[in-house]
Amino acid sequence: MIRKFEKNDINDVMEIWKNENIKAHQFIPNEYWESNYSNVKEALLNAEIYVYIIEENILGFIGLDQNYIEGIFIDTNNQCNGIGTSLLNKVKENRNTLTLSVYKKNINAINFYKKNDFTITNESIDQDTNEIEYTMIWNK
Repeated sequence: MIRKFEKNDINDVMEIWKNENIKAHQFIPNEYWESNYSNVKEALLNAEIYVYIIEENILGFIGLDQNYIEGIFIDTNNQCNGIGTSLLNKVKENRNTLTLSVYKKNINAINFYKKNDFTITNESIDQDTNEIEYTMIWNK
């Protein structure tokens, strides 16, 4: 089931956010994610978020700012089960376009987005990490 984020979801969502960022971005020091934890937690409380739940457990979430996907995060034990695609399809329902940024070294994420009809439109350097990132876009 997919539903809108509720404030009492924050700890579960943040646990997934931290664990999956560290796992997916091994090329970025763990300290980067840990140092941004509080800021992200505060920002998420005011963001548009949808959570994927089975038996009252949050298995993943997608965060948005207008038509920009801030991120899709799926618990490690539940990846490759269609959860990310389901969350993405949920936000595609009411939008004609979506954009996002993804690190060039995050091959799994790039392939996931390409499989879901996103195309790379730009390449730049993330000023916080000095890593190359792609801008990707989806149009209805």
